[in-house]
Amino acid sequence: KGPNKVGYMGILQPFSDAIKLFSKEQIFPIYSNYMSYYFSPIISFILSLMVWMLIPYYFNMVSFNLGILFFLCCTSMGVYTVMIAGWSSNSNYSLLGGLRAVAQTISYEVSMALIMLSSIILIMNFNMMKFFIYQDLIWFFFLMLPLSMCWISSSLA
Repeated sequence: KGPNKVGYMGILQPFSDAIKLFSKEQIFPIYSNYMSYYFSPIISFILSLMVWMLIPYYFNMVSFNLGILFFLCCTSMGVYTVMIAGWSSNSNYSLLGGLRAVAQTISYEVSMALIMLSSIILIMNFNMMKFFIYQDLIWFFFLMLPLSMCWISSSLA
């Protein structure tokens, strides 16, 4: 059925798509390294969930003193999952595509880390909670507008 026919005004469509996705047969390349091919997206997902621990809340139970470094480490580890996924399929084209993605990701991570370093110099602390407190009066986005635009372009790339 179409996207507006499942449930009232298509509200149940995402659930229908999820059931269809999980009920389909999973296909893996024939000569791939099965374990590393299967677990590299799972590890990437776990790394992206670990970054969510850093979001500063008032009721946050975990406050990292070196939260910015933890953020940079988790985002840098995502490069390895892409490289392992490209390598484990045992195809030259997917390996080249994975290496190309790794090179592009590393180049934008360097610019992102340098831009983040300028805001670290403003508050002289690596704690994400301090970033939250220091932006009560004026956001760093407006305080460093040109660098903020560079940050957005690096993040989107």
